Amino acid sequence: MLDGSPSPAVSLVAIGVVHRRRLRDVYRSAGWPCQDAIEIELVAAGLLVRERGPFGHETLRLSDSGIAVLAETLAGNRRRRDAHELLVERVAREMTRAGRLAWRGLAVRARVGEQWQIAMPDVFSVRHTTVEAYLEPIVHEIKVQRSDLLCDLRRATKRETYLQLGGECWYVVKAGIAEPDEIPPECGVLVADGAGLTVARPAPKRPARMSFPLWMALARATPVEGWRFEEAQGALGEGTQVPGDGSTA
Repeated sequence: MLDGSPSPAVSLVAIGVVHRRRLRDVYRSAGWPCQDAIEIELVAAGLLVRERGPFGHETLRLSDSGIAVLAETLAGNRRRRDAHELLVERVAREMTRAGRLAWRGLAVRARVGEQWQIAMPDVFSVRHTTVEAYLEPIVHEIKVQRSDLLCDLRRATKRETYLQLGGECWYVVKAGIAEPDEIPPECGVLVADGAGLTVARPAPKRPARMSFPLWMALARATPVEGWRFEEAQGALGEGTQVPGDGSTA
């Protein structure tokens, strides 16, 4: 064990999220022991190694096997993050093709009950119009992992902030990770697969008025590159057709 070689006990320990998180914490820290069950399992599995200093105090370090598990975890997280970001980009582009202005990664204040919450929708979009009543703000929340979706569905306050921001709230889920009836009925469901985005259940439409904090967040952010004003700009004095509105600005 002291030489950092894997222990035969490694096959007896199911390495879960809490174990991987502890490996990361030990790697980032000075390695002071917690002396709890997670640490016992990691030491027994040969992923952590105990070392005694010159003054008798004990510390922990990651063995080569522990470093390998941590690297595997980071690679998996990166793959999941990349898949999520690709789908976010896909949805944002679809919104711009529909003649909307779309933003990714907004941080917006929303009031839920008596408290203000910070909402960070994956995609937020409005119609490209000069008439406030026609904006029709929409929130899309993107999920590519079932565990992430289930965790999100348990957070009713987070969902309420999205409902406060948009007249429609959609969950965009990777095909196969959930059934539409698992999503709360106040939200629509889009299923993403290789063929495109399929409406599994439309989102209920509700009247929505954009708050001043939301206007300020949009003013500070940059929309997704897509629809260009020059494409619809006419000569001075002529009406300008706004994509998606069926009206002139």
